Amino acid sequence: MEVEDCLRFRGALRCLALLSDDLDDTLVPKLVPNLFPYLHTVISSPHLYEKSLRSKALSIVHSCVSILGSMSGVYKTETIALMMPMVSSLMEHFSTILQPPMQSGDPDDWSIRMEVLKCLLQFIQNFPSLVQAQFSVIMAPLWHTFVSTLEVYQLSSIQGCEDAYLGRFDSDGGEKSLDTFVIQLFEFLLTIVGNSRMAKVIGSSIRELVYYIIAFLQMTEEQVHTWSLDANQYVADEDDVTYSCRVSGSLLLEEIANTYREEGINSIIEGAQKRFSESCHAKVAGSTDWWRLREASLFALVSLSEQLLEAQDSGLVKIKLGALLDKMITEDMGTGLHEYPFLHARAFSAVSKFSHVISRGISEQFLCAAIQAIALDVPPPVKVGACRALSQLLSEANKEVVQPHIMGLFSALTGLLKQASDETLHLVLETLQAAVRAGHELSQSIEPILSPVILNVWAQHVSDPFISIDAVEVLEAIKNAPGCIRPLVSRILPSVGAILDKPQLQPAGLVAGSLDLMTMILKDFLSEQSAPADVVKAVFDVCFNPVIQVILESDDHGEMQNATECLAAFLSGGKQDFLAWGGNPEHTMKRLLDAVSRLLDPNLESSGSLFVGSYILQLILHLPSQMAPHIRELVTAVVRRMQSSEIAVLKSSLIVVFARLVHLSSPDIDQFINMLLTVPVEGHANSFYYVMSEWTKLQGEIQGAYQIKVTTTALALLLSTRHVEMAKVNVQGHLMKSNSGITTRSKARLAPEQWTVVPLPKKIFSLLAEALLEIQEQALDGDEEDSDWEEISESEGGIPQDILYSSSVPSNANPSVEHLDAMAKAFNESDDESYEDELTKLDPLNEIKLADFLRNFFIGLSNTDRSLFDHLFQSLTHAQRSAVAKVLS
Repeated sequence: MEVEDCLRFRGALRCLALLSDDLDDTLVPKLVPNLFPYLHTVISSPHLYEKSLRSKALSIVHSCVSILGSMSGVYKTETIALMMPMVSSLMEHFSTILQPPMQSGDPDDWSIRMEVLKCLLQFIQNFPSLVQAQFSVIMAPLWHTFVSTLEVYQLSSIQGCEDAYLGRFDSDGGEKSLDTFVIQLFEFLLTIVGNSRMAKVIGSSIRELVYYIIAFLQMTEEQVHTWSLDANQYVADEDDVTYSCRVSGSLLLEEIANTYREEGINSIIEGAQKRFSESCHAKVAGSTDWWRLREASLFALVSLSEQLLEAQDSGLVKIKLGALLDKMITEDMGTGLHEYPFLHARAFSAVSKFSHVISRGISEQFLCAAIQAIALDVPPPVKVGACRALSQLLSEANKEVVQPHIMGLFSALTGLLKQASDETLHLVLETLQAAVRAGHELSQSIEPILSPVILNVWAQHVSDPFISIDAVEVLEAIKNAPGCIRPLVSRILPSVGAILDKPQLQPAGLVAGSLDLMTMILKDFLSEQSAPADVVKAVFDVCFNPVIQVILESDDHGEMQNATECLAAFLSGGKQDFLAWGGNPEHTMKRLLDAVSRLLDPNLESSGSLFVGSYILQLILHLPSQMAPHIRELVTAVVRRMQSSEIAVLKSSLIVVFARLVHLSSPDIDQFINMLLTVPVEGHANSFYYVMSEWTKLQGEIQGAYQIKVTTTALALLLSTRHVEMAKVNVQGHLMKSNSGITTRSKARLAPEQWTVVPLPKKIFSLLAEALLEIQEQALDGDEEDSDWEEISESEGGIPQDILYSSSVPSNANPSVEHLDAMAKAFNESDDESYEDELTKLDPLNEIKLADFLRNFFIGLSNTDRSLFDHLFQSLTHAQRSAVAKVLS
């Protein structure tokens, strides 16, 4: 080839490599048969073309295979026919490239191997049947690359003796570093392990594979340097799963554990044990890097702590995990804190993760060592590890062990708090929270010292949602400590009162943060049998009117949301006494209703009204007689707010308000329906038609166990009225299936989704059957011995026996994941902690057993009108019919 032609060819290849990512499924099938022979020539001719050019050819192959893979779902036969003639020769060339040992200091060698791995990755993901038969050709060369890469990585990155080309790029912007290649290698291996066909191919080599992976997890010299200088970066990289070889390696180990189960788990533990032994020998031999392998062994175990503990509980672990960890973490305990800070930090984290299998004595020794490390002049990584251990261990620690050290710990953490910033600040606050909870009655003596410091941190970081929340949680822990609530409130109120009195003069975030702080002070009284009313009243005296003013005057949605939550907490804490605290109950009630009016303003952006539903529920629950004269105005405003709402969560919360009003109007629910029928609404016959249309459409999206219980039972109560208007209301039924195949975006634009239209009674009945089915499935998943489906008294959770008069259709509901989770909580009704919304815990409706209620509902219909019941039963889906039949039997 002439020089000029050669230059043109090289230029054309580089251009094609740059354009290959933009090729589409119309070009590639035509391009592959003509282009691949030329690419094959380049790839297979190392004597003619340098590695960088062959890498470009491989990158084009990768792009084409990737596009063909995306087409294979629809054009499987055609794409396989295109690829089949080329697979064998490509595998041979891939093998040739991977066979030689990795070269140190040669980024072009790393790049061409990386392109091979990327091509193989596409073949395995998209054409596994073609690759499986040929994969034996690749296995040995791939293993040679893997093992030799560790040797290069050990010298270049871990020890820092050779150039790892970190942060360097080629002329096209591709990263040339060794770390990038190692991460690609791990990604390829993870794909093999995760593929059911390919996992069998390497199954016999899992122990060796794990053994080498653990060595890759060693801290690099660059990491040691960076993390030693910047503790914030160390905490951030540990917490945020950053892009690194350590993280990629731990993800690969996790996939091995999940895929190979017992063999994978035991391979990981054995690999860690072997590497730990090697570190012991290296230490004896005088190696300065012995600690890296020991830290990597612990890192591997800590990264998979959940899987390992679960396997141990299941009897899958052959080696006694507790004994191994005892040996690994006590080998260097108390020595070398300055020389090997990262090893000691990892030992602390190992103790916190495996505290239940490590011997109690050793766990307590590390607890005391962590407390001491906070106060000692030790490197920041050791303090980070100590904080992590304490935040986990203090909650379960023996009181006799902790109490003698708790005051010193408070002092040390308070001092550390003044030095901390960013990521370390979060960690210290988390540790302080655990210390306050563990301090019990001793916390009272530290409150005068600790509270001002935490309040200062909160004020400085009030616009940072993460740090400010951490600070509030520490203050909440102080508030809940014996004897601390009153001094804390007296310390907070003057400052917060001054802020709320002049909200327009405050810096951004301070008003919203102050409201959040007040809500924290108020909200947890709900869980106590005797709320400290004097504290609630003290907060009321200072903050009630300013909170109302924020709602009436602010345009900041965060302030309005927090003020709404604060008002709801006021009502829950003060209950009926609340109105008298202001001296004029009528005026206080008017202020509460003024806030409702502003929050339900249809012209207000939806975000500002987000928590109005919870607030209205508190008014209904605690001030029902005072609310009764205003129900019509309330309904009118709620309907208008629903119509203008741009947020589904807001609309769902207002549906819960209507459901609670149904219960409030019982047993005169007919009157409530009649009132809705007389309230006009734009675009609909009346408010009843509109509300039921939206309610039945969104019932499957309702979240929260309480909310599901209230809405589900309210639907049954509405149906039980036999109101004549119900059969006249038509609502959205189920989605009509399209006969035009896969629905693309263009098809969706031309032919939007179509739904059936069904009478309201049919829809309600199907929703109730769906709720019954979901609860039964949750019960089955829980495998509970004492099922709610055993014989129960019909008087429990019952409803009137003559209940229904219409028919049903299969439900169109596709409940959200959150809805199903909430159904699980609604079923597990014996556990108070399962309720997400503490504000509604005092509602008597929480006493309803939803499973019993639905069971009696269907039994009642069956007993009172068998012919109607049979008609309804036949119109349900098969799954719904089975659920109903189960309760009847």
